Amino acid sequence: MKNKGIIYGLSAYILWGLITLYWKLITGVSPLETMCYRIIWSFVFMIIFLVLSGNWPQFTKELKRLWEHKNYLALMAVAALLISINWFTFIFTVSAGHVMEVSLGYYINPLVNVLLATLVLKERLSRSGQIACGFVVIGVVLLSIQTGNIPYSSLILAFSFSIYGLIKKRIPISSMTGLTVETFVMLPFSLLYILLASPAGFMHYPLHTNILLMGAGVVTAIPLLLFAEAAKRTSYITLGFIQYVNPTMMLLFAVFLFHETYSLAQFTAFGFIWLGIVVFTYGTTRSAMKTKKLIQ
Repeated sequence: MKNKGIIYGLSAYILWGLITLYWKLITGVSPLETMCYRIIWSFVFMIIFLVLSGNWPQFTKELKRLWEHKNYLALMAVAALLISINWFTFIFTVSAGHVMEVSLGYYINPLVNVLLATLVLKERLSRSGQIACGFVVIGVVLLSIQTGNIPYSSLILAFSFSIYGLIKKRIPISSMTGLTVETFVMLPFSLLYILLASPAGFMHYPLHTNILLMGAGVVTAIPLLLFAEAAKRTSYITLGFIQYVNPTMMLLFAVFLFHETYSLAQFTAFGFIWLGIVVFTYGTTRSAMKTKKLIQ
């Protein structure tokens, strides 16, 4: 069972890494329009999936719970906006040829989670967490000095996804219902943009481009569903190790496939970030093992 969870987790993070290549295949479509199609087809795919998988009764039950608690509905609307910002930033940054910035965003994302938990949930930041966050700040500052620009895309990706995750923890629904509701919230805005503002109109692209745009719903939903299964079957610590597969794949794509500039100075900056990750992972693992021994 545990090994199955690891396989699900690895599959999810590998697919999230490969999505970088998927957006590169879509040419001649603006990032905003691509995001709108991603929302539209993700919603369509999720409705089909819920019906065919037999999860429709669970979906309707969770919808009723959301309707009974209006504060959950408000949080879902905020979550939908945040994930849309995350998706747009991802697609825009990849399309602009800055895959390395995307990689950086997902490297620092776990540490941003810890930072937000400390600031918002008033959780105590461990010694290793403090050191790790310090190393990451040094790395980001070094990158900003070397490139002459603050890595806004990386920070938007990390913080939007972290705040999104923080909000989702407060809403007692499954990831299937969550994605369906989030895409439904943004669906009217996406349709309005496509129908009224898109220069090409609805799906008026070459056949291969239309197929890729429709497939955006599939490549969005499948990794999320795999991750949900992984989270049920394996430990949080194990998933903590696996999550770095995604940004590592992106970094390798950026350097060896897309030939983005990767100087010694940038390597040094990333080195501080990797050092922060090592310290954080070591501290988290050690703490979990101590807790396990106390329980036993």
